[in-house]
Amino acid sequence: MKRLFILIIALSVVLICASLVFARGKKPEQPEAEEIKAEVDLLDFSDITVRFDFGGPEGGPFAGVLYNGAMAASRHLGCNVEAIWSDWDPGQEVEHFKETIAARPDGAVLIGQPGDEGFGPLVDEAISKGIIVTTICVDLPATRAKYVADGCGYAGASLYQAGYALGNKVAMDNGLGDGDRAMVWGLLGEPLRGMRSKGCIDALKDKGVAVDYLDISPETNADPPAGIPTIVAYIASHPDVDLVITDHGGLTATAQTYMEAAGKGPGEVLVAGFDLSSATAEAIRSGYVQVIADQQPWLQAYLGVLQVCMAKKFGFSGLYIDTGAGFVTAANIEAIAPLAEAGIR
Repeated sequence: MKRLFILIIALSVVLICASLVFARGKKPEQPEAEEIKAEVDLLDFSDITVRFDFGGPEGGPFAGVLYNGAMAASRHLGCNVEAIWSDWDPGQEVEHFKETIAARPDGAVLIGQPGDEGFGPLVDEAISKGIIVTTICVDLPATRAKYVADGCGYAGASLYQAGYALGNKVAMDNGLGDGDRAMVWGLLGEPLRGMRSKGCIDALKDKGVAVDYLDISPETNADPPAGIPTIVAYIASHPDVDLVITDHGGLTATAQTYMEAAGKGPGEVLVAGFDLSSATAEAIRSGYVQVIADQQPWLQAYLGVLQVCMAKKFGFSGLYIDTGAGFVTAANIEAIAPLAEAGIR
């Protein structure tokens, strides 16, 4: 009897230990395949919050188109998009991203103006807290490579190539070369964002054009009409200038105002720039702007929100999508202008 009792106790201990091992090794409950299929078909992201830094000032021509794209994605997907505005100030963008991390949303969409150096450590922190981070407009190549499997993607133009393509096109279309002068008004001081300005300069120099460079001041960056005295003074001191390239959507939208303030009529000084808006469309129609590179910001913003939602819910990795391959000129403006007036292009 004593031996039977000991055997029962031993068997009980073995069973208890086995159940503990099983419980410890048991995986968390996973949704069934049919549940996942139903969720994919429904595409309901109403439980997801995305904080989106639109970069520029609220109501600005470029940032406003970004906002329209993000809000369309919010309506279509059902997610909540919280807007942040930073006046195109990299310092503000960094501070706002710190606030985003503290708020612990499901995801964040950034414009990478502060670069990998400015944003990289903060992205490390955000990812460690389960926040999906993706970028638009300005890529963070090192950070994206590090976290592409965690949903960190990019939707926007390849900046150097976009700048080079614009400089090359405006020079070829207008026969610019040796003996001609251009001014590039850009952002070389920002390591990644400035690559587009560098592309413009390199393309013009490769054609033999003499290039002057002016840096966009923080005041003009935030409020393009503030740059009127700068452009007027430049043109007055360089009456032989043939071309001005404005490497900024807001400045391009103000190009007609700049030329009128400098006493120049349509086409007296060629103007090329980036990003379509209703004001830029009118300037192309009236002959004040000859060509723009269209990086399709509405689409960038829409894809940024979609990237966060799909990565958060279904674990999709980051996508790289080049949205900046097209040009707008007088030849195709009538087909595209209604979309610009609607805030889509």
